[in-house]
Amino acid sequence: MPPSNEALVLVVGSGGQAYREYLLASARDHHDVWLLDSTEPTWQRPFVRGATVVELIDRARLIPDREALVKAALTLAEEHTIAGVWTYDETLVVATAHIAEALGLPGLSVAGAENCRNKEHTRRLLTDAGLPQPRYRHVTSLDAARAAAVEFGFPVVLKPRGMGASIGVVRADDETALDHAYEVAERGSHGGNPAYEGGVLVEEMLVGPEISVDGAVVAGAYKPFVLARKQTGMQPYFEETGHVVDAADPLLSDGGLLDVLTRAHRALGVQDGITHTEVKLTSAGPAIVEVNGRLGGGLIPYLGKLATGIDPALVAVQVATGREPSLTATVQDCVGIRFGYPPEDGRVREVGVPRSGPGLVEAAALTTAGAVLLLPPRGIVARFGYAICRGDGPDACEAALDTAEKAFALTLDPIGE
Repeated sequence: MPPSNEALVLVVGSGGQAYREYLLASARDHHDVWLLDSTEPTWQRPFVRGATVVELIDRARLIPDREALVKAALTLAEEHTIAGVWTYDETLVVATAHIAEALGLPGLSVAGAENCRNKEHTRRLLTDAGLPQPRYRHVTSLDAARAAAVEFGFPVVLKPRGMGASIGVVRADDETALDHAYEVAERGSHGGNPAYEGGVLVEEMLVGPEISVDGAVVAGAYKPFVLARKQTGMQPYFEETGHVVDAADPLLSDGGLLDVLTRAHRALGVQDGITHTEVKLTSAGPAIVEVNGRLGGGLIPYLGKLATGIDPALVAVQVATGREPSLTATVQDCVGIRFGYPPEDGRVREVGVPRSGPGLVEAAALTTAGAVLLLPPRGIVARFGYAICRGDGPDACEAALDTAEKAFALTLDPIGE
């Protein structure tokens, strides 16, 4: 038996402070946390009992050392009781599944994690299960991409197999645009783990509003707890410019949507864990865009906490430790976020965000003077700030966000080719 009777929950990777501090801080309130990360803790230190540094194999491509992470977890288990392990970092989902398996803990299985992480696997398994999703082809040449686009009909969407944050995701409206989209998507695939590089997915373009659903899966039972209405911009790319979470959203109790989500998780082999699923609401019904084996990004779970009172970090800790998650809403509110993007590529001189306004909950800068912001296709997630607002329903919330967005200020020195 380990000499310590105080159980720990391992958090693998801490992410960026602006987007993830709320999760680590809240996890600390519910359980002792030990961090496995690629650098020594700084801002994370108040929220963890300890930390183990496991360097990345490739920092530029964010490739984790899976074997070293598992070894570090097993070593820690010789000294402490480990009650659970989880991550909110897309690049660490598979490694975290290996840790959970090695320690005999609840969580995504290795196969389930891989099926979510590899979008080609996702598409194939959902197809085999007869679930609604876009028609697709995995191609490794421009000629094959052109053939798939002709088969599906323009417009089509091209994307890498294993990237997140809409990296390399491009819409092509015709054959000329397809050539550029293939180049962007294929190049994007080489920015992450080599296991998923090379070739792209060509997908039928689904028409309709897009939502995301964060859900908890315990012993195969899927339960949603955050549903966000998504806004995207910068077409033909798919940058996420904002989200709105309404605790009273009727889709939370929509039987058709819940059935699709439940069947999708079953098809992907997700028995235990937290997932973030993106769905298009088409004229034929809900269709799966992708399933990710971790909590959503873009502060979506934080919006959920403000709108419903459901604490996503508590849910994640409970699922990781094999307990029934607390998914009863204690608040009924509507809360949204709007991100500020630059009008062009440039170097930041000064950033301003709203300090007051209708329904404003909080606002913050996401960058500092001297930083370079590059819009797609040269860069990704070039946000300089955000504003969070609440309103009496989605329309009022959107109106408050529109007002807040007008108060964003950015002074930029343009960067040419």
